[in-house]
Amino acid sequence: MNNDDQLLFVYGSLIDPAERLRLLGRPIDAVPARLPGYVRGRKRYYFVAKEQGAITDGAILEGLTARDFTILDAYEEVPTLYTRERIEVVAADARKISCWIYLPTKWPSD
Repeated sequence: MNNDDQLLFVYGSLIDPAERLRLLGRPIDAVPARLPGYVRGRKRYYFVAKEQGAITDGAILEGLTARDFTILDAYEEVPTLYTRERIEVVAADARKISCWIYLPTKWPSD
């Protein structure tokens, strides 16, 4: 995990390797990670929200290209449903890693 511009923390449908393969046309490596201070929820789509003491389990996708992010941004409906922002997560070996995450915009009630 050398280039943090190529890293994405996922916590919903993109955890599924088959979904990543379907979208990007190639396998993408993922390593377990946790997002402290956020709770995961689901309305129509998965989301995370700040909550003190909460932890969201997920994974860091590695080796993403600019093309991959273009595809994923469209999939996540940026900027309508989500925004892509930088965040710090904790890897399985306890290292803090800066990576991208899709955070929900202010959604209307579902």
